[in-house]
Amino acid sequence: MIKTSLDHSGITAQVWVVAACFNEAVVITQFIERVIAVPEVSRLVLVDDGSSDSTVSEILSWQEHNSVGEDRVEVVLIELTRNFGKEAAMLAGMDYAKGKCDVVVLIDSDLQHPPELISGMVSSWRDGAEIVSAVRDSRDQESLLKVATASWFYKVFNNVVDSIQLQEGAGDYRLLSAPVVEALTTMRESGRFSKGLVPWTGYKSVDISYRRVTRLGGISSWSPYKLWSYALDGIFSFSVLPLRIWSFLGLTVSIISLFYAILIIFRTLINGIDVPGYASLIVAILFLGGVQLIGIGVLGDYIGRIYVDAKARPHYFVRSIHQDR
Repeated sequence: MIKTSLDHSGITAQVWVVAACFNEAVVITQFIERVIAVPEVSRLVLVDDGSSDSTVSEILSWQEHNSVGEDRVEVVLIELTRNFGKEAAMLAGMDYAKGKCDVVVLIDSDLQHPPELISGMVSSWRDGAEIVSAVRDSRDQESLLKVATASWFYKVFNNVVDSIQLQEGAGDYRLLSAPVVEALTTMRESGRFSKGLVPWTGYKSVDISYRRVTRLGGISSWSPYKLWSYALDGIFSFSVLPLRIWSFLGLTVSIISLFYAILIIFRTLINGIDVPGYASLIVAILFLGGVQLIGIGVLGDYIGRIYVDAKARPHYFVRSIHQDR
């Protein structure tokens, strides 16, 4: 029998937890134990995103030694064929849970997201919230550079994007009601940016603050390059303003060039033939060339995303699904 919780009407409800796993062998067993200890949790779905360590074997070993019984949380392992990325892994978990439960809680498996917060999130859902987002109230564990760059990204994103506003400190630790899960799984774009997709759906949302703790083991798989790429995914997925900026910049440069040409004409009429300077000519060529290359790069990024989406390849492939014995 699968453990249940109470929904808005006081009847039993399914609360599923979905966690993406990538090289979390050091902490995965402790993570499982802490999640299944939460009274409201009905099922834990672990999505292994192509781990190269013993994460899968640790989960299988736990399943082998912990049989399913009455009122016990069932643990399911979805093993992907390779590393498709966290966004694809979360999508795989939501696809599996869609239509089978009332609530899905997305959480990281490195224990920086405290599973004990799930009880408060479910309580907010019972009070009518359709989305409950966990927002960090402290960044003491992060470097000053990471704090500064993250803050810069949120400010840029919120100024560039008109349709939604991101809450600084809100990550992927969220509770999603069944309609929200249904909505998110219908959006299949290649460059998924869940931090933006969730508020874009427009469902009623509340925030719960929490303090993120230091990783108990392992290292983060998010390199500066991956974080930069993810930030671009967010901006390019929700705004065409970068394209408009370069159109405005091109118009500005053209107007300045026109005024400069008029100035040269008047100087020539007054002072005779003006011998152009080599340095100013080279600077102008390099400046305009750089502007053009950057503009082509921005345009190419948008075209590249269209190209990837046009192929409509699946986001992931599942090797196997392991359920509790």
